[in-house]
Amino acid sequence: MAGDDAEIEHPNRRKAASKITKVLVVLLLLISAALVLIVTIGGWDELQGAKAVQIAYIGLYLLMAVLVARWNRGVLPVAAALAIVMLIFAAIAGPAWFERDKEGFADPALDPSTLGLVTLLIVPVQALLILAAMSGFRQAWNVEVERRPDDGAREPRAVPQAT
Repeated sequence: MAGDDAEIEHPNRRKAASKITKVLVVLLLLISAALVLIVTIGGWDELQGAKAVQIAYIGLYLLMAVLVARWNRGVLPVAAALAIVMLIFAAIAGPAWFERDKEGFADPALDPSTLGLVTLLIVPVQALLILAAMSGFRQAWNVEVERRPDDGAREPRAVPQAT
């Protein structure tokens, strides 16, 4: 019978900590994508060989934000791993933007100091993303519990009396 179908529940997704973690990870992924987009657009002419990588990061971070919003736990370690690499790139590239704030360098679309600041802002955002993604992974969003309709919950049927 169709009424006897089991219902699948995810009890860990109902917890307040899980909901907050999911929102935090999605928010950090979107902020990361926005910061990388600002650096990419603002320094487009001066970026050397990193354009494709930055565009890929923006696309991956947006895709992962959508997947995490759908409770996909599998992308959380990938997000953390990509955040580690981005953290390293940003920590190395940030000071280089400040060095371009001298005579003789080509001017990017945004001020080099602004690009340096935005690039260095990526570092703490990536650190927070790593922590939030790993926290979400430990929360086991994928745990499923099968619930069947209770036999006692059915309405009693009238039994015909013999006359």
